[in-house]
Amino acid sequence: MQDLERITDAIRQDFENRTQARDRALLWSRSLTRCAAFAIRALHREEWDEYDEQIRQGQELLNQMRQELEPLPDLYYAGYTQDAIKEYVEARITNTIIRDLPLPGPDELGVESATYLKGMAEVPGELRRRCLDILRSGYSQEAERLLACMDDIYAVLVTMDYPDAITNGLRRQTDLVRGIVERTRGDMTISIREEQLKTSMDALQARLDQR
Repeated sequence: MQDLERITDAIRQDFENRTQARDRALLWSRSLTRCAAFAIRALHREEWDEYDEQIRQGQELLNQMRQELEPLPDLYYAGYTQDAIKEYVEARITNTIIRDLPLPGPDELGVESATYLKGMAEVPGELRRRCLDILRSGYSQEAERLLACMDDIYAVLVTMDYPDAITNGLRRQTDLVRGIVERTRGDMTISIREEQLKTSMDALQARLDQR
């Protein structure tokens, strides 16, 4: 037992290092989530410079997390870490769809496939919000384009029929996406009918005015 103290001291130091790394990971995760939330808010307000700044900060946080936690995969792949990265992915994909830009893949963003898809599954909720904002001013082709993007996302997610251990619970999110798409399509249909009714009433009023 003469080596017991040496062995336990090494274990204690390892635990101390991992605890400090975990504390940093929690701090980075909270900061990354906040950057993503501010970036999405900026998108809806069409504050493009603010969006770019928040994403720049988020990218720096993600790079730092990936670099420092690489030797500790159990921390990097922990739920709170990947959830924060998922929020970042959501902000990036939402931006590309709203601004009609090329879609970045997981390699370009530096994220895992499952986290990328989970972030993508959150995007239809933001697109629905954007559609409703547009529809308040009346039906438009832009709302139709966003709905088509939501349909495309759902069509891809529903084909990812793999165990939850691989996709990290993607199936449940996919079911939620279907409901979001269906509700948005219903809102769009109502908006179109209201637009058609308004057009018909305006035409009728114009004919009556000519008499």
